[in-house]
Amino acid sequence: MKRYLITSALPYANGYLHLGHLAGAYVPADIYSRFLRLTGESIIYICGSDEHGVAITIAADKENVSPKDIIDKYHSANKDAFEKFGMSFDIYSRTSDPVHHETAREFFESLLKKDYLTEKEENQFYDEEAKMFLPDRYVEGICPNCGNEKARGDQCESCGAYYDQLKLGNPISLISGKTPTVRKTTHWYMRFDLFQTALEHYIESHAGDWKENVLQQSRSWLKQGLMERAITRDLNWGVSIENLGGIPDSSAAGKVLYVWFEAVLGYISATKILFSGKDASHNWKTWWQTPETDYIAFIGKDNIVFHTLIFPAILIARHDNYIVPKNVPANEFLNLEGQKFSKSRNWSIDLLDFQKNFPEPFYMDALRYTLVMNLPETRDSDFTWKDFQARNNNELADIFGNFVNRTFQFLQRFYELAVPVLPLEYKHILNDWEEIVNRCNNEIEFSEKDFPELTPNDYALITALAKGINKITHCYKIFRFRDAVTETMNIARAANKYFNDEEPWATKKSKHNQSDKTIYVCMQIVRSLAILFQPVIPFTSRKIFEILSIPIVSSDATAGESKYNFFADAALPWLTDRKLISIPSILFPKIDDFIIDSQIEKLGVKTDETEAKKPVVTYEEFSKVKLRTGKIISAEKIPKSKKLLKLIVDIGNTKRQVVAGIGEKYLPEDLVDKVVVVVTNLKTTKIMGVESQGMVLAAGDGDTLSVIVPDDIGFEQGWEVK
Repeated sequence: MKRYLITSALPYANGYLHLGHLAGAYVPADIYSRFLRLTGESIIYICGSDEHGVAITIAADKENVSPKDIIDKYHSANKDAFEKFGMSFDIYSRTSDPVHHETAREFFESLLKKDYLTEKEENQFYDEEAKMFLPDRYVEGICPNCGNEKARGDQCESCGAYYDQLKLGNPISLISGKTPTVRKTTHWYMRFDLFQTALEHYIESHAGDWKENVLQQSRSWLKQGLMERAITRDLNWGVSIENLGGIPDSSAAGKVLYVWFEAVLGYISATKILFSGKDASHNWKTWWQTPETDYIAFIGKDNIVFHTLIFPAILIARHDNYIVPKNVPANEFLNLEGQKFSKSRNWSIDLLDFQKNFPEPFYMDALRYTLVMNLPETRDSDFTWKDFQARNNNELADIFGNFVNRTFQFLQRFYELAVPVLPLEYKHILNDWEEIVNRCNNEIEFSEKDFPELTPNDYALITALAKGINKITHCYKIFRFRDAVTETMNIARAANKYFNDEEPWATKKSKHNQSDKTIYVCMQIVRSLAILFQPVIPFTSRKIFEILSIPIVSSDATAGESKYNFFADAALPWLTDRKLISIPSILFPKIDDFIIDSQIEKLGVKTDETEAKKPVVTYEEFSKVKLRTGKIISAEKIPKSKKLLKLIVDIGNTKRQVVAGIGEKYLPEDLVDKVVVVVTNLKTTKIMGVESQGMVLAAGDGDTLSVIVPDDIGFEQGWEVK
């Protein structure tokens, strides 16, 4: 039986989560987990707090409390924030749990017995006043590589170089402020070099399905050659290695496992806790030690090698049939208003603060949607408050919310909140609908001519739904989450167009049966969209099901239990006629400018100053640009180019040849007959030897791209754009 084990990187319990964290490892993992549950798969989604290491002790020192106080504070706060944000963890555990300590110690002892660990005596900085060895983050000095005077421990934050901490110039203890001495201490090193060949084969076996940034970073480490790496530290906070077989008590005293070694084992210990007390069919080993499980590890780019090389090496070394990640879909970084997140510069938005300012569930969904549409899937991306407002107002409210709300309002006004009976003359729609879905699922070609009884509007909407679900499913499976959500919103766009073209407000007076059919179909699409949008906006999805007064289709945690494939069923009409619904309400209220401006100013950026920095053109300058609508009558790829297409565009009085860089987003055949906006007075130029007599307008952020098209299908070529 196929299973999916999903993990998100364990956040440090030394501070509050910010939006950058969410975009890296949590939002994509959650929507992927929810998607899998909706398709009926058996999955568990594991996460928890990383509660050991120097980062915790430093936070405790700053707040003048114990490490236990720190982890309790931030674990509870982050767990609560995650729940309010709609995260569907099957368990949110802690590495301070005794089960985790036991698990980590078992791994250490096993590797020791297998001779994968080497005991070494080495020199380390020692603070005579504090009477303790100094972990890397407790020492500051001059970087031996770039001369940065504030370099920490064994890595320089300025140049990124790694080095022995003893090579720091003018070292200072951050505890006492004094120059440390050097003393000998004993540590255990793992022989990662023994796994070089196995890991090379592992990485290259995924050359065709892993992200390029993941492959390249992993290959870079392998190219340098894996070396022995210390897995213990002199610290009073962590997983102790005392009282383990094969280690003298004198050597083990005061030693704990290095946090990067034991933290990843938190995924395993959390799974043990999740299934403790359950029957044998739900044993944790079913998820970690059987080949039927696909393990997907979601992380940010700063954690790549720990999940593609270090953790797999530990699992391979342990033996016992442990599985390694099948995919590690790491994201790049999310910036804030064009700059990196930085709490020290007060340039950050904590999830907790967001929830205080925007407590309603629809705001959580609006944030989830905005983050998904700006996921740094292939490069760093940006969160801006204006974009958050635009995503809510222009997409969730004006497209998805508009369709659902107008359908509900029409039902309330004319049908007493009851789904209308599908008139006899339109009963064929049900069979045709099922046949279109069947042909889409089985990749059988068809056209509108194959369904002569369907009106063009009915055919267009049903086809958009059936084909759209297949596109969405494909995008989720290859971890293209932005594309998946874009395709979902495209179905809502098609539904709005259907409502407009059917004009039920007019047919209600003269063609009552057509109006009944229109609203019947629209209500089916409302249910479908509630399912399809659920991975992204689960609170709003639940609200729609409550209004529909039908059992809620949920993608919440199931602890591995498989479910019905609701995602496939979203392609079909299931709402019965005469079904009463509850009194509806607006799904996504508009967010006013003053609310957004106040949030921007909290960051220290005044909106008028921000606008003043943008370049401006005069009306006369802009009026020189001539824009017209044009219909694409042919399109073909330009040889030796991935992006460029040669288009022939009819702009009314003439035809133009235009070279457009949209070939990675659109297939040539999908562009034919599409009405676009063209700059018609550009100087003719040649691109890759092909003459271009204009420009097709498109919008995008570097990864997502869409040509600009009129929202009214009645627009013809040659119309002036003003």
